[in-house]
Amino acid sequence: MEKVFNVNGVCRPEKHYMVDLGSRLRAIRKMVDDGEYFTINRARQFGKTTTLNALADFLKNDYEVVCLDVQMMDSLSYENPESFVAAFAEELLESTESLPDEIEEQLQAFVRRTAKINSLNALFKVIKLWCGKSGKAIVLMIDEVDTATNNQIFLDFLAQLRAYYLKRPKVSAFHSVILAGVYDVRNTRRKIRLDEEHKNNSPWNIAADFNVDMCFSASDIAGMLRDYEADHHTGMDIEEMSELIYNYTSGYPYLSSRLCKLIDEQISEGAGFADKAAAWTRPGLLEAVKILVNDLNTLFLSMKRKVEDYPELRAILYDLLFAGRPVPYTAMNDCIEIAAMFGFIRNEEGTAVIHNRIFETVLYNWFMSEEYGNSKIYDTGLREKSRFLREVI
Repeated sequence: MEKVFNVNGVCRPEKHYMVDLGSRLRAIRKMVDDGEYFTINRARQFGKTTTLNALADFLKNDYEVVCLDVQMMDSLSYENPESFVAAFAEELLESTESLPDEIEEQLQAFVRRTAKINSLNALFKVIKLWCGKSGKAIVLMIDEVDTATNNQIFLDFLAQLRAYYLKRPKVSAFHSVILAGVYDVRNTRRKIRLDEEHKNNSPWNIAADFNVDMCFSASDIAGMLRDYEADHHTGMDIEEMSELIYNYTSGYPYLSSRLCKLIDEQISEGAGFADKAAAWTRPGLLEAVKILVNDLNTLFLSMKRKVEDYPELRAILYDLLFAGRPVPYTAMNDCIEIAAMFGFIRNEEGTAVIHNRIFETVLYNWFMSEEYGNSKIYDTGLREKSRFLREVI
Protein backbone atom coordinates (compact mmCIF):
# COMPACT_ATOMS: atom_id res chain seq x y z
CA MET A 1 0.00 0.00 0.00
CA GLU A 2 1.34 3.42 -0.98
CA LYS A 3 2.12 5.82 1.86
CA VAL A 4 0.18 9.08 2.19
CA PHE A 5 0.38 12.27 4.20
CA ASN A 6 -2.03 11.90 7.10
CA VAL A 7 -4.00 14.69 8.81
CA ASN A 8 -6.70 12.56 10.43
CA GLY A 9 -6.00 10.42 13.47
CA VAL A 10 -2.85 8.62 14.48
CA CYS A 11 0.14 8.60 12.11
CA ARG A 12 1.83 5.24 11.59
CA PRO A 13 5.26 5.01 9.93
CA GLU A 14 4.30 2.00 7.82
CA LYS A 15 1.31 3.86 6.33
CA HIS A 16 2.11 7.55 6.49
CA TYR A 17 4.85 10.01 5.68
CA MET A 18 5.83 11.49 9.04
CA VAL A 19 8.71 13.17 10.80
CA ASP A 20 11.28 11.19 12.77
CA LEU A 21 10.10 11.26 16.40
CA GLY A 22 13.33 9.78 17.75
CA SER A 23 14.71 12.86 19.52
CA ARG A 24 11.33 13.61 21.12
CA LEU A 25 10.89 10.03 22.30
CA ARG A 26 14.35 10.00 23.84
CA ALA A 27 13.63 13.25 25.69
CA ILE A 28 10.31 11.93 27.00
CA ARG A 29 11.91 8.62 27.95
CA LYS A 30 14.37 10.52 30.15
CA MET A 31 11.38 11.87 32.10
CA VAL A 32 9.87 8.38 32.34
CA ASP A 33 13.18 6.89 33.49
CA ASP A 34 13.30 9.54 36.20
CA GLY A 35 9.86 8.46 37.40
CA GLU A 36 8.16 11.75 36.55
CA TYR A 37 4.40 12.30 36.49
CA PHE A 38 3.63 14.88 33.80
CA THR A 39 1.19 16.19 31.24
CA ILE A 40 1.53 16.58 27.48
CA ASN A 41 -0.80 19.48 26.87
CA ARG A 42 -0.76 20.88 23.37
CA ALA A 43 -3.32 22.39 21.02
CA ARG A 44 -5.64 20.35 18.84
CA GLN A 45 -4.05 18.19 16.14
CA PHE A 46 -0.56 18.68 17.48
CA GLY A 47 0.45 15.02 17.36
CA LYS A 48 -0.20 14.11 20.99
CA THR A 49 -1.81 10.72 20.32
CA THR A 50 0.74 9.83 17.64
CA THR A 51 3.51 10.63 20.12
CA LEU A 52 1.91 8.53 22.87
CA ASN A 53 1.53 5.54 20.56
CA ALA A 54 5.14 5.81 19.42
CA LEU A 55 6.28 6.23 23.02
CA ALA A 56 4.46 3.07 24.09
CA ASP A 57 6.38 1.08 21.46
CA PHE A 58 9.61 2.84 22.47
CA LEU A 59 9.20 1.82 26.13
CA LYS A 60 7.63 -1.63 25.89
CA ASN A 61 10.84 -3.65 26.20
CA ASP A 62 11.73 -2.10 29.55
CA TYR A 63 8.37 -1.13 31.05
CA GLU A 64 4.84 -2.45 31.42
CA VAL A 65 3.04 0.24 29.44
CA VAL A 66 -0.68 0.77 29.95
CA CYS A 67 -2.35 3.10 27.42
CA LEU A 68 -5.87 4.31 28.16
CA ASP A 69 -8.16 6.70 26.29
CA VAL A 70 -10.85 8.12 28.57
CA GLN A 71 -12.99 8.84 25.51
CA MET A 72 -13.79 5.12 25.71
CA MET A 73 -15.53 5.75 29.03
CA ASP A 74 -19.04 7.12 28.47
CA SER A 75 -20.87 9.64 30.65
CA LEU A 76 -22.44 6.86 32.73
CA SER A 77 -18.95 5.97 33.93
CA TYR A 78 -18.87 9.20 35.95
CA GLU A 79 -22.28 8.91 37.61
CA ASN A 80 -20.80 7.62 40.86
CA PRO A 81 -17.53 6.14 42.18
CA GLU A 82 -18.74 2.56 41.65
CA SER A 83 -19.41 3.21 37.96
CA PHE A 84 -16.05 4.89 37.48
CA VAL A 85 -14.12 2.10 39.22
CA ALA A 86 -15.91 -0.55 37.11
CA ALA A 87 -15.26 1.34 33.86
CA PHE A 88 -11.63 2.09 34.71
CA ALA A 89 -10.97 -1.51 35.75
CA GLU A 90 -12.44 -2.68 32.45
CA GLU A 91 -10.11 -0.35 30.53
CA LEU A 92 -7.13 -1.67 32.50
CA LEU A 93 -8.08 -5.25 31.67
CA GLU A 94 -8.44 -4.49 27.96
CA SER A 95 -5.26 -2.41 27.75
CA THR A 96 -2.80 -4.61 29.64
CA GLU A 97 -1.17 -7.57 27.92
CA SER A 98 -0.32 -9.55 31.04
CA LEU A 99 -1.68 -9.28 34.56
CA PRO A 100 -0.99 -11.43 37.62
CA ASP A 101 -3.95 -13.76 38.15
CA GLU A 102 -4.79 -12.20 41.51
CA ILE A 103 -4.89 -8.70 40.03
CA GLU A 104 -6.99 -9.79 37.05
CA GLU A 105 -9.51 -11.49 39.37
CA GLN A 106 -9.87 -8.37 41.52
CA LEU A 107 -10.28 -6.09 38.52
CA GLN A 108 -12.88 -8.46 37.09
CA ALA A 109 -14.74 -8.24 40.40
CA PHE A 110 -14.89 -4.45 40.03
CA VAL A 111 -16.24 -4.82 36.49
CA ARG A 112 -18.89 -7.35 37.54
CA ARG A 113 -19.75 -5.23 40.62
CA THR A 114 -19.13 -8.27 42.85
CA ALA A 115 -16.26 -6.76 44.85
CA LYS A 116 -16.95 -6.13 48.52
CA ILE A 117 -16.20 -2.45 47.98
CA ASN A 118 -16.21 -0.64 44.63
CA SER A 119 -14.43 2.57 45.59
CA LEU A 120 -11.38 4.54 44.49
CA ASN A 121 -9.59 3.47 47.65
CA ALA A 122 -10.25 -0.17 46.83
CA LEU A 123 -9.12 0.32 43.22
CA PHE A 124 -5.86 1.91 44.31
CA LYS A 125 -5.15 -0.86 46.77
CA VAL A 126 -5.33 -3.28 43.84
CA ILE A 127 -3.11 -0.97 41.77
CA LYS A 128 -0.61 -0.81 44.64
CA LEU A 129 -0.58 -4.61 44.80
CA TRP A 130 -0.14 -4.84 41.04
CA CYS A 131 2.77 -2.36 41.03
CA GLY A 132 4.43 -4.38 43.77
CA LYS A 133 4.04 -7.71 41.96
CA SER A 134 4.86 -6.56 38.41
CA GLY A 135 8.15 -7.74 37.00
CA LYS A 136 8.52 -4.39 35.21
CA ALA A 137 7.86 -0.86 36.40
CA ILE A 138 4.43 0.24 35.18
CA VAL A 139 3.92 3.37 33.09
CA LEU A 140 0.34 4.67 32.81
CA MET A 141 -0.62 6.84 29.83
CA ILE A 142 -4.07 8.44 29.65
CA ASP A 143 -5.06 10.23 26.45
CA GLU A 144 -7.84 12.80 25.89
CA VAL A 145 -8.09 13.70 29.58
CA ASP A 146 -10.03 16.85 28.61
CA THR A 147 -13.14 14.70 28.27
CA ALA A 148 -12.92 13.75 31.95
CA THR A 149 -11.67 16.76 33.88
CA ASN A 150 -15.13 18.31 34.34
CA ASN A 151 -16.08 15.32 36.49
CA GLN A 152 -15.40 15.42 40.21
CA ILE A 153 -14.79 11.67 40.29
CA PHE A 154 -11.92 12.01 37.83
CA LEU A 155 -10.46 14.84 39.89
CA ASP A 156 -10.65 12.53 42.91
CA PHE A 157 -8.83 9.90 40.84
CA LEU A 158 -6.06 12.41 40.07
CA ALA A 159 -5.86 13.25 43.76
CA GLN A 160 -5.33 9.56 44.54
CA LEU A 161 -2.55 9.38 41.93
CA ARG A 162 -0.95 12.39 43.59
CA ALA A 163 -1.24 10.84 47.03
CA TYR A 164 0.47 7.62 45.95
CA TYR A 165 3.14 9.60 44.10
CA LEU A 166 3.95 11.48 47.28
CA LYS A 167 4.23 8.22 49.25
CA ARG A 168 6.85 6.71 46.97
CA PRO A 169 9.12 4.77 47.50
CA LYS A 170 7.51 3.50 50.71
CA VAL A 171 4.35 2.52 48.81
CA SER A 172 4.23 0.77 45.43
CA ALA A 173 2.77 3.01 42.73
CA PHE A 174 2.92 3.65 39.00
CA HIS A 175 6.52 4.40 38.05
CA SER A 176 5.44 7.21 35.72
CA VAL A 177 2.09 8.69 34.70
CA ILE A 178 1.52 10.69 31.51
CA LEU A 179 -1.71 12.58 30.86
CA ALA A 180 -2.35 14.06 27.41
CA GLY A 181 -4.85 16.70 26.35
CA VAL A 182 -5.28 20.32 25.30
CA TYR A 183 -5.83 21.75 28.76
CA ASP A 184 -3.06 21.79 31.34
CA VAL A 185 -4.42 19.32 33.89
CA ARG A 186 -2.40 21.06 36.61
CA ASN A 187 -4.92 23.90 36.30
CA THR A 188 -7.99 21.74 35.82
CA ARG A 189 -9.91 23.30 38.71
CA ARG A 190 -9.58 26.70 37.05
CA LYS A 191 -12.18 25.66 34.46
CA ILE A 192 -10.18 28.00 32.19
CA ARG A 193 -12.89 30.69 32.08
CA LEU A 194 -11.77 33.88 33.79
CA ASP A 195 -15.23 34.58 35.23
CA GLU A 196 -15.46 31.32 37.18
CA GLU A 197 -14.45 30.63 40.74
CA HIS A 198 -12.34 27.87 42.37
CA LYS A 199 -9.35 28.51 40.14
CA ASN A 200 -6.69 26.84 42.24
CA ASN A 201 -6.05 23.75 44.39
CA SER A 202 -5.22 21.47 41.48
CA PRO A 203 -5.17 17.72 42.16
CA TRP A 204 -2.25 17.42 39.72
CA ASN A 205 0.23 19.98 41.03
CA ILE A 206 2.94 17.30 41.25
CA ALA A 207 3.38 17.28 37.48
CA ALA A 208 6.86 17.94 36.14
CA ASP A 209 7.28 20.56 33.42
CA PHE A 210 7.02 19.13 29.91
CA ASN A 211 9.36 21.18 27.73
CA VAL A 212 9.73 18.89 24.72
CA ASP A 213 9.19 20.91 21.52
CA MET A 214 6.54 19.10 19.48
CA CYS A 215 6.59 21.55 16.57
CA PHE A 216 8.27 20.32 13.41
CA SER A 217 11.56 21.97 12.55
CA ALA A 218 12.57 22.62 8.95
CA SER A 219 14.92 19.64 9.21
CA ASP A 220 12.04 17.47 10.52
CA ILE A 221 9.99 18.41 7.48
CA ALA A 222 12.98 17.78 5.20
CA GLY A 223 13.27 14.25 6.59
CA MET A 224 9.61 13.60 5.84
CA LEU A 225 10.03 14.94 2.31
CA ARG A 226 13.10 12.77 1.73
CA ASP A 227 10.98 9.69 2.50
CA TYR A 228 8.38 10.95 0.04
CA GLU A 229 10.99 11.74 -2.61
CA ALA A 230 12.45 8.24 -2.32
CA ASP A 231 9.08 6.90 -3.44
CA HIS A 232 8.07 9.48 -6.05
CA HIS A 233 11.30 10.91 -7.51
CA THR A 234 9.87 14.37 -8.24
CA GLY A 235 13.22 16.10 -8.30
CA MET A 236 12.03 18.69 -5.78
CA ASP A 237 14.48 20.92 -3.94
CA ILE A 238 13.88 19.35 -0.52
CA GLU A 239 15.70 22.05 1.46
CA GLU A 240 13.80 24.85 -0.25
CA MET A 241 10.43 23.14 0.13
CA SER A 242 10.97 22.27 3.78
CA GLU A 243 12.00 25.85 4.58
CA LEU A 244 8.96 27.23 2.76
CA ILE A 245 6.58 24.90 4.57
CA TYR A 246 8.17 25.79 7.90
CA ASN A 247 7.99 29.53 7.15
CA TYR A 248 4.24 29.34 6.60
CA THR A 249 3.41 26.94 9.44
CA SER A 250 6.11 27.54 12.09
CA GLY A 251 6.13 23.76 12.34
CA TYR A 252 2.52 23.31 13.48
CA PRO A 253 2.19 19.55 12.76
CA TYR A 254 -1.30 19.55 11.22
CA LEU A 255 -0.60 22.52 8.96
CA SER A 256 2.74 21.14 7.78
CA SER A 257 1.23 17.77 6.87
CA ARG A 258 -1.86 19.39 5.36
CA LEU A 259 0.20 21.49 2.97
CA CYS A 260 2.15 18.41 1.90
CA LYS A 261 -1.08 16.48 1.40
CA LEU A 262 -2.59 19.26 -0.70
CA ILE A 263 0.48 19.46 -2.94
CA ASP A 264 0.62 15.68 -3.37
CA GLU A 265 -3.07 14.99 -3.93
CA GLN A 266 -4.65 18.20 -5.31
CA ILE A 267 -2.08 20.61 -6.68
CA SER A 268 -0.31 17.89 -8.70
CA GLU A 269 -3.60 17.08 -10.43
CA GLY A 270 -4.89 20.64 -10.84
CA ALA A 271 -4.75 23.14 -13.64
CA GLY A 272 -1.35 24.71 -14.21
CA PHE A 273 0.64 21.82 -12.78
CA ALA A 274 1.36 18.95 -15.12
CA ASP A 275 2.52 16.46 -12.53
CA LYS A 276 4.03 16.00 -9.08
CA ALA A 277 7.36 17.42 -10.22
CA ALA A 278 5.65 20.69 -11.19
CA ALA A 279 3.60 20.75 -7.98
CA TRP A 280 6.51 20.37 -5.56
CA THR A 281 7.79 23.88 -6.26
CA ARG A 282 7.31 27.34 -4.76
CA PRO A 283 4.31 28.09 -7.04
CA GLY A 284 2.77 24.75 -6.06
CA LEU A 285 3.20 25.52 -2.38
CA LEU A 286 1.61 28.96 -2.79
CA GLU A 287 -1.41 27.34 -4.43
CA ALA A 288 -1.65 24.92 -1.51
CA VAL A 289 -1.50 27.84 0.95
CA LYS A 290 -4.37 29.56 -0.87
CA ILE A 291 -6.47 26.41 -0.58
CA LEU A 292 -5.59 25.88 3.07
CA VAL A 293 -6.41 29.40 4.31
CA ASN A 294 -9.90 29.03 2.82
CA ASP A 295 -10.39 25.50 4.09
CA LEU A 296 -13.12 24.73 6.64
CA ASN A 297 -11.24 21.95 8.39
CA THR A 298 -11.66 20.62 11.92
CA LEU A 299 -8.70 22.61 13.26
CA PHE A 300 -10.04 25.94 12.03
CA LEU A 301 -13.54 25.10 13.27
CA SER A 302 -12.08 24.33 16.70
CA MET A 303 -10.22 27.65 16.67
CA LYS A 304 -13.42 29.47 15.75
CA ARG A 305 -15.28 27.90 18.68
CA LYS A 306 -12.51 28.86 21.09
CA VAL A 307 -12.55 32.49 19.95
CA GLU A 308 -16.35 32.60 20.27
CA ASP A 309 -16.25 30.99 23.73
CA TYR A 310 -13.53 33.21 25.21
CA PRO A 311 -14.01 36.96 24.61
CA GLU A 312 -10.64 37.66 26.26
CA LEU A 313 -8.99 35.49 23.61
CA ARG A 314 -10.65 37.45 20.83
CA ALA A 315 -9.41 40.70 22.40
CA ILE A 316 -5.74 39.71 22.48
CA LEU A 317 -5.86 38.32 18.93
CA TYR A 318 -7.39 41.61 17.76
CA ASP A 319 -4.56 43.52 19.39
CA LEU A 320 -1.94 41.33 17.76
CA LEU A 321 -3.53 41.52 14.30
CA PHE A 322 -4.73 45.13 14.11
CA ALA A 323 -3.33 47.35 16.87
CA GLY A 324 0.32 46.69 16.13
CA ARG A 325 1.25 47.01 19.80
CA PRO A 326 3.83 44.56 21.15
CA VAL A 327 2.28 42.24 23.74
CA PRO A 328 4.74 40.87 26.32
CA TYR A 329 4.60 37.10 26.62
CA THR A 330 4.10 36.13 30.26
CA ALA A 331 2.50 32.97 31.58
CA MET A 332 1.22 34.98 34.57
CA ASN A 333 -1.28 36.65 32.24
CA ASP A 334 -4.36 34.43 31.97
CA CYS A 335 -5.18 35.67 28.47
CA ILE A 336 -1.68 34.86 27.24
CA GLU A 337 -1.81 31.45 28.89
CA ILE A 338 -5.14 30.60 27.25
CA ALA A 339 -4.04 31.82 23.81
CA ALA A 340 -0.83 29.78 24.03
CA MET A 341 -2.60 26.68 25.36
CA PHE A 342 -5.00 26.67 22.41
CA GLY A 343 -2.08 27.15 19.99
CA PHE A 344 -2.98 30.63 18.75
CA ILE A 345 0.24 32.33 19.83
CA ARG A 346 3.87 31.52 20.59
CA ASN A 347 6.68 33.19 22.48
CA GLU A 348 9.14 35.00 20.22
CA GLU A 349 11.93 36.50 22.31
CA GLY A 350 9.57 37.54 25.08
CA THR A 351 6.83 38.87 22.79
CA ALA A 352 3.53 37.16 21.97
CA VAL A 353 3.02 36.61 18.24
CA ILE A 354 0.40 34.73 16.23
CA HIS A 355 1.71 31.17 16.03
CA ASN A 356 2.17 31.02 12.26
CA ARG A 357 1.41 32.76 8.99
CA ILE A 358 -1.47 30.45 8.15
CA PHE A 359 -3.25 31.28 11.42
CA GLU A 360 -2.49 34.96 10.89
CA THR A 361 -4.19 34.91 7.51
CA VAL A 362 -7.17 32.83 8.59
CA LEU A 363 -7.87 34.95 11.67
CA TYR A 364 -7.29 38.19 9.80
CA ASN A 365 -9.72 37.25 7.02
CA TRP A 366 -12.34 36.06 9.51
CA PHE A 367 -12.17 39.19 11.67
CA MET A 368 -12.21 41.42 8.61
CA SER A 369 -15.31 39.70 7.25
CA GLU A 370 -17.06 40.25 10.59
CA GLU A 371 -16.06 43.90 10.63
CA TYR A 372 -17.19 44.55 7.07
CA GLY A 373 -20.04 46.70 8.33
CA ASN A 374 -17.70 48.79 10.48
CA SER A 375 -16.03 50.92 7.83
CA LYS A 376 -13.42 52.42 10.17
CA ILE A 377 -11.96 49.08 11.25
CA TYR A 378 -12.42 47.54 7.83
CA ASP A 379 -10.65 50.39 6.02
CA THR A 380 -7.84 50.43 8.59
CA GLY A 381 -7.43 46.70 8.19
CA LEU A 382 -7.10 47.00 4.44
CA ARG A 383 -4.53 49.78 4.74
CA GLU A 384 -2.45 48.01 7.37
CA LYS A 385 -2.51 44.56 5.83
CA SER A 386 0.90 42.99 6.45
CA ARG A 387 3.38 42.29 3.66
CA PHE A 388 2.86 38.56 4.24
CA LEU A 389 -0.89 38.82 3.77
CA ARG A 390 -0.47 40.66 0.48
CA GLU A 391 1.88 37.93 -0.74
CA VAL A 392 -0.50 35.12 0.18
CA ILE A 393 -3.63 36.71 -1.16
